[in-house]
Amino acid sequence: MPTRTGRPPRISKAEIVAAATRVIEEDGLPGLTMRRLAREVGSTAMAIYHHVRDKEELLLLLLDDYAAGFPRPELPAEPRERMVAAALAMREAVAGCPWAVDVLRADDLLSVSALWYPEQIIDAAMRAGLGVEDAVDAYRVIWHYTAGEIAAGAAARRRREEGGSTYRERVFAELDGAEYPRLGEIGGRWEELTGRDTYAKGVRALVTGLLP
Repeated sequence: MPTRTGRPPRISKAEIVAAATRVIEEDGLPGLTMRRLAREVGSTAMAIYHHVRDKEELLLLLLDDYAAGFPRPELPAEPRERMVAAALAMREAVAGCPWAVDVLRADDLLSVSALWYPEQIIDAAMRAGLGVEDAVDAYRVIWHYTAGEIAAGAAARRRREEGGSTYRERVFAELDGAEYPRLGEIGGRWEELTGRDTYAKGVRALVTGLLP
């Protein structure tokens, strides 16, 4: 006679979050499916649907869990410095969870715990003299700069881990110095120069240009 397997074990939201995080770390965001997650926790997709309606709600659960555990720093009172400090804190938080960039770029998925960062930046921008629309625009400019910087940094790390020469290195090795004199001059240092951390410099320039 066949052995009865019985009901799948009960699972908690904490177990779902931990398993989903493991899947993303192993296979990236595209690898996270309800079926794969169910295998990871030793249950069924239907059991997971008791906790989250769909993948979007699952991603929000992950974002909230991650953001809630990240410390919120003390920020300067002066509006310009407050914007810069809040942007630096936002970048530090999201850089530790690169997959969050892909989720947050959609603009329709917002983690409540992560809203502290736009709140601080928009409030500081308004205190510096911007109206609400321009303050929101300022936050979005800073956020897209931040997201792009994090995504580019993650891609560069992957290339370094893979090793070997990159397409960029081959292009610079064959560059016509007569047509591109400046790039030809610095081509050998391109990896070094573009690998520097210039985020603080860039975000400070953005804040200076965005505020009156």
